[in-house]
Amino acid sequence: MLIDFHTHTTASDGALSPVALLERARDRGIRLLAITDHDTVAGYRAVAAEYNATAGEMRVVPGVELSCVWSGVTVHVVGLGMDCDHPVLAAGLARLAAARSERARVIAERLAKLGFPGALQGALAEAGESQLGRPHFAAWMVTRGHVSSVAKAFDRYLGQGKPGDVKAFWPELAEVTAWIVAAGGVAVLAHPLKYKLTRSKLRRLVADFTSAGGNAVEILNGRQTPDQSRQLRQLALETGLEVSAGSDFHQDAAWGAEVGVELRHLGGLRGVWQRWLPPDGCAAGELM
Repeated sequence: MLIDFHTHTTASDGALSPVALLERARDRGIRLLAITDHDTVAGYRAVAAEYNATAGEMRVVPGVELSCVWSGVTVHVVGLGMDCDHPVLAAGLARLAAARSERARVIAERLAKLGFPGALQGALAEAGESQLGRPHFAAWMVTRGHVSSVAKAFDRYLGQGKPGDVKAFWPELAEVTAWIVAAGGVAVLAHPLKYKLTRSKLRRLVADFTSAGGNAVEILNGRQTPDQSRQLRQLALETGLEVSAGSDFHQDAAWGAEVGVELRHLGGLRGVWQRWLPPDGCAAGELM
């Protein structure tokens, strides 16, 4: 069985519209899908309004990927199955939208000092109705000929430790986790290995996440090595958290994963997807 609890659309930094992503997932035979755009539920709302949260045998679960900080490190928490209209979550999303706007202003100021004026207006034009983020600054830099590719823009100006890597405006991990829990959702620590933490710091992160009400850890995200999968499986076993998985699909690219994660037999771990499966669904599964 195929599921996917981590995907992106044009509502944030994905290449496919919400409807196009849903159609791709349906064509691939995915049973459970969550659209988890960055700091917005607009992608899910677009699909829910048109399809009433269903598409044939596929069920679409409300989702979002929230930005936050922990010990000075930017981390992401995926929310699943929450009430998108809950006032606590709505207030949190409004706060994140304001933070994104302020962060974008600071990024543009820094790029201007490096000899790239007009970045904010250019990024806004690239974003259109999407949630404004660094990929839109990167796209503008390519359009203007400042760099040859989006990858180069991140390598030189926008990636981790570069001038465009502005962290100060995100709320704390405990806060965004609490928003998801208050809205009746499942909080999932997204792609834990991407933060490049030491073993001890990663366990501190997971402990703080759990204390804040976190439910699960992502043990499969996009393309990862068998060793990385083993590390994350062991992390889940040691902490007792549930597990989640997704492609982290943004666009068709050689470096990215296709929509859908195959579900097989799971030993000793509980998947968050079991909440949304019918009683005769695959009750235990392993992610390969």
